[in-house]
Amino acid sequence: MGRSYIVEESIGQYLLNFNNHEKAFVSGLLIGQCSSQKDYVVLATRTPPREDQNEDTRSSQSKLDDLDEEWTTTHANQVSRMLPGGLLVLGIFIITTPDLGKDVQNALRRLLFAVEKSIAKKRLWNLTENDVSDRVTLHVCSSTKKIICRTYDICDPKSSAKPADWKYQNGLSSSWLSLDCKIHVNIHVPLSTTTANYPLEKNTKNGLARWAKQIEGGVYLINGQVKEEDCELLEGQKKSSRGNTQITSQTFDVRVLTQLLLNSNHRSTATVQVCSGSVNLKGSVTCRAYIHNNKPKVKDAVQALKRDILNTVSDRCEILFEDLLMNETPGKKDSEKEFHALPHRVFVPIPGSSVMLCDYKFGDESTREIQENFMELLDRHVGVDDLEIAEEINTASIHSCMKREDILDNTYDGQPKHLAKTTMALRIQQNLGLAIAAAVALLAAGFSFHYFSD
Repeated sequence: MGRSYIVEESIGQYLLNFNNHEKAFVSGLLIGQCSSQKDYVVLATRTPPREDQNEDTRSSQSKLDDLDEEWTTTHANQVSRMLPGGLLVLGIFIITTPDLGKDVQNALRRLLFAVEKSIAKKRLWNLTENDVSDRVTLHVCSSTKKIICRTYDICDPKSSAKPADWKYQNGLSSSWLSLDCKIHVNIHVPLSTTTANYPLEKNTKNGLARWAKQIEGGVYLINGQVKEEDCELLEGQKKSSRGNTQITSQTFDVRVLTQLLLNSNHRSTATVQVCSGSVNLKGSVTCRAYIHNNKPKVKDAVQALKRDILNTVSDRCEILFEDLLMNETPGKKDSEKEFHALPHRVFVPIPGSSVMLCDYKFGDESTREIQENFMELLDRHVGVDDLEIAEEINTASIHSCMKREDILDNTYDGQPKHLAKTTMALRIQQNLGLAIAAAVALLAAGFSFHYFSD
């Protein structure tokens, strides 16, 4: 028996609303949450058409070979930034005309593995043996409305398709639980002279990986209490007259305690290292994760929050460097010290759900730009009153004896043009390959580079 996918009912209507008269197919992403027993799909969003395809006719997109893997993975990377802890890109959907039905599964499989590989490269964490590694593909015939749902094990490159159940449910995430916390970041990463020619990402990855281990190994107080990992998150709460726990949307306050010293059985050895500079990361980060309300375990809720902490630090660092690249000032002095504000996190609700999506906003960006971003990447209209901007400390300074182009050196030409400023970030992220995705730095807070000459 294959996996079961419980799907928000509104997604069914969303998929049926696409018109295939002009194009032979429409593809997009499925977003949701995995659990040991079943998976939940709370959102679907089409991949926006490329600028050079806006005027394409149906005849110019008659083959699935035209399905753009690079464009889809770039879209998936951007959407991943907009997902709080607990949510991830679960899979790919495609709506085709009947004549393309024979080739669709091969195309979906290729896209699914490409998307997962691209997203995984930017993470500070890896899937564990307890994680669900199945991802879903959904094929919808535009004429018959027939649905074919299959899964692949993305940890197995030779994985074959397995059938899966696709079931709709109204109000699926209307009472999901949320975990909120604010964490302070203070990381010092020395940059060795022996690796001076490496890109910033490679130079800082080890230091940030050590910080990530602190987050992974931290103690998490939920509403001021330490709870056993295998306990239910809602254990001890009041039950209804029928004996069931009363389920409503709830928010848990979480505090993170990280270890300052090594365990007594670990020997510490001082190391002298010749460095060309250092990276100092300081700041305050607002983190949020969501978990389904079907008897969730403490360990699953905590894991979702841990991954949000790592993701949001990484994403903001990457966004900062993208912004520096786009707004590079010619003739800037090599040793000039710069101050930058890191982006604030902005939360936006999903209609009919207790779950919120997120984006990042610099101080000089208008709310209209955030609205355009949601429309472009998630195909959703967002009202100004829906925006919830997190209050965070966000100052950043860069002091370098290196040229700006030496810091941001992982760019290359020939990338696809984007529809608007919102997707312009897609191109930069894609071109960058840049040091921050893994390096993940600072978060809504102080960020400084210090490079010293020999």
